[in-house]
Amino acid sequence: MAWLVYLAFGTAFGWVLSRSGAADYDYVQGMFLLEKFQLYGIIGTAVAVIAPGLWLLKRVGRTAFGEPLVVKPKPHHRGNIAGGVLFGIGWSITGMCPGPILVNVGEGKIYALAGGLVGAAVFGSLYERLTTSLGLPALEIERTNG
Repeated sequence: MAWLVYLAFGTAFGWVLSRSGAADYDYVQGMFLLEKFQLYGIIGTAVAVIAPGLWLLKRVGRTAFGEPLVVKPKPHHRGNIAGGVLFGIGWSITGMCPGPILVNVGEGKIYALAGGLVGAAVFGSLYERLTTSLGLPALEIERTNG
């Protein structure tokens, strides 16, 4: 039943991203060229809403469904810097961020899904080679029953 809540929130969030221009190439390019400032406001609003919410969740220690909240700190390594730079370059050149891929697909931009799948495949095929050069953690594969 919880999946209905997730679906509702995800749909609402996707609608907001679509209507705000966060998935629009022209808005993203305008942001990086410092010509359009709407997305900076969206990002700032997201931080202003999420930061107190995360603080409260960590303080309470439970999710909205009463389950224990476990937030593991992410490891720090050179790959964070390289990945961040690569992400920023790709985002600014293509005007596409991985976050709104499904928003783009919902808007009929199927090439966004193709780009995401190609990017994931390239990363997956290179990961083992990058672990030593960038000091990345070993890939952990979580198996589930069913």
